[in-house]
Amino acid sequence: MSCVIFGAGKIARGFVGHILTLSGIPFVFVEKYEPLVEKINARGSYTVNVMGNTAENCVVEGVHALSFAEKEEIVSAIAGADVVFTAVGGKNLGEIVPFLTEGIARKAASGDNLNVITCENWKKPAQILHDGVKEALAPEHQSYLAEKVGFAEAVIMRSGIEPDEKQLAEDPLWVNVSNFWQMPVDGDSLKGSIPEIRCVKPMNNFAGFLERKFYTYNAANGTVSFVGALLGYKDLGSAAYDKRIIDILEGVYDETSRALAKKHGIPLEEQVAFAGTSRAKLQDKAIIDTIERNARDPLRKLGKDDRLVGSANLVLETGILPEHLCISIAAAIYYVSPGDPSAEELVRMRTEEGIDAVLTKVCSLDPDGVIGKLVKEKINLLKEWGWIHE
Repeated sequence: MSCVIFGAGKIARGFVGHILTLSGIPFVFVEKYEPLVEKINARGSYTVNVMGNTAENCVVEGVHALSFAEKEEIVSAIAGADVVFTAVGGKNLGEIVPFLTEGIARKAASGDNLNVITCENWKKPAQILHDGVKEALAPEHQSYLAEKVGFAEAVIMRSGIEPDEKQLAEDPLWVNVSNFWQMPVDGDSLKGSIPEIRCVKPMNNFAGFLERKFYTYNAANGTVSFVGALLGYKDLGSAAYDKRIIDILEGVYDETSRALAKKHGIPLEEQVAFAGTSRAKLQDKAIIDTIERNARDPLRKLGKDDRLVGSANLVLETGILPEHLCISIAAAIYYVSPGDPSAEELVRMRTEEGIDAVLTKVCSLDPDGVIGKLVKEKINLLKEWGWIHE
């Protein structure tokens, strides 16, 4: 029994590697960034610090990493694995398809099941990998792929936070994580059974849960991040205690909760309780997380299916006016972060082409539609409040 983890960043080390260690399952990292590979192999261990629950801190030992240059070793590791996890970032999924393709082709000879579980904050990452492998795989292995290889999404609700200088001095691979211990996985997409792994919870109707999580947790995170940035906050936790932001956040939770309960046919109080876990995470003082990290890449986060615009569309579709979500969208449109190429392009587009261009090109919204008009009203409101200065 063994696993492969593509990626060796904070979630790969601080969640996937952590729970595999706690479950007594050996694994190997596969990482593109050579200096990180060298550091892992030189040290052979790293520290996981569970913020707010240090009794659960753990030193993960006996770790090894393969670089992308070690293709044969990677293919062999995949062929011998029970589960392959990915935590590489959605933009990088295409780069691991060739390794998966060759590993699956080699494993086909055994006839054993293989499950690929994606730990990505990205739209349909499992589908991306499945389609990429299917296209590249030889015809003689297609039946094995269809019958024995599962591609399943996981919802990652544990956060990985940058260590401080003191922690890095003690362990340059140190990773801080939030005190969250569940990894829901799309059980319907798995093939056969997977090893008993602590925190991994296969579940049915995963698509519904994924949407509920995204439009609850991510919409709330986007609200606190972008409104917080507008008000000059640097860390997420402090922003989440500002009464002005709380008022907007509560409105966002109300809008998304009513819409999600209606769409998925669940009791409103159940969805409201779920939203409460989101607020508790945002206001957890043990989690030191930056606004910049959470607001990074605003062009993507303002996309039509992403946390804010996607939530607003969902809310409107269920007959509810997304008043508070449109405040969040308005704040995001005015996000400024020098050094973030996405934020810099957003500033350029907003100042040179105008708000309507941002709504059309970035948000895929009709500037004269219900949401488009409402966002522009909220921009004017934020200016009246003195939160936007031009």
